[in-house]
Amino acid sequence: MDNWEEIKTAYQVARMGTVSGAAEVLGVHHATVIRHVDALERRLSVKLFQRHARGYKTTEAGEDLLRVASATDDQFSQLASRIKGRGEAVSGELVVTSLMELSSWMTPLLVAFQRENPDVTLRFLTGERLFRLEYGEAHIAIRAGQVPEQPDNVVQPFYQFQMGLFAHKDYIAAFGMPSGVEEYGNHRFVGHDDAQMRAPFFKWMREVVPAHAISFRGLHADALRVAVLEAAGIGFVDLIEGRANPDLVEVHRHLPEWDSMLWLVTHVDLHRTPKVQALLSYLKKAVKTGL
Repeated sequence: MDNWEEIKTAYQVARMGTVSGAAEVLGVHHATVIRHVDALERRLSVKLFQRHARGYKTTEAGEDLLRVASATDDQFSQLASRIKGRGEAVSGELVVTSLMELSSWMTPLLVAFQRENPDVTLRFLTGERLFRLEYGEAHIAIRAGQVPEQPDNVVQPFYQFQMGLFAHKDYIAAFGMPSGVEEYGNHRFVGHDDAQMRAPFFKWMREVVPAHAISFRGLHADALRVAVLEAAGIGFVDLIEGRANPDLVEVHRHLPEWDSMLWLVTHVDLHRTPKVQALLSYLKKAVKTGL
């Protein structure tokens, strides 16, 4: 009995008689209810409910669970009333995950948030692996590309990254300015080393620039950005940063197909907790006011 969330879900199914009724009481998606019940039955190796067209009917084992869970729920309610108000504090561990390429952009935002909320312990996890919010691996995920479609998640638009193709003025002085894409094969480019990289601007580069011309490759966005700034070749830089840097020359007009949308993703069960809402509000305000 080490997972109270599953027991609490099964208790509400037993009390309400339907998955939809339990989901409404708990404020979660019906898929979450089904997953919790199935997981609990597997763990206990017993059927708690008989499924039928009109809903869920408790078995004998389910009736036992209903009695115990009812008493436990009452005890939790009494405990909650005694410590009411503590849960409204923005404190405790807050786990945020994103692609590694976003780490240098996200880290200052998270540090600034923690400065305003010193009781929060932040864990910022980056990597190519998709952290599973439904398994409690993170509170908030920053994801790029197409709209995430997992049913138990709350998805909000966050920020649209606009990229531009730039070269350092020293590179232009040494190799000249290409007059068009037909000359790209005679130049040097900075690109991603992973041929499966899904960022739209790198996909465009793989399709337009001959492979032999991508002479500096790397796996980390910061390394590739620095390579452009050090005149290693032509490469992608954040459009605002590139146009503000007097040492950079825009090599190709900006194309909307290079842009990538970022999404704020939270699990429905944790979406309205104070610390999650505090960080979501902070991040949305930060991008609205120009970071």
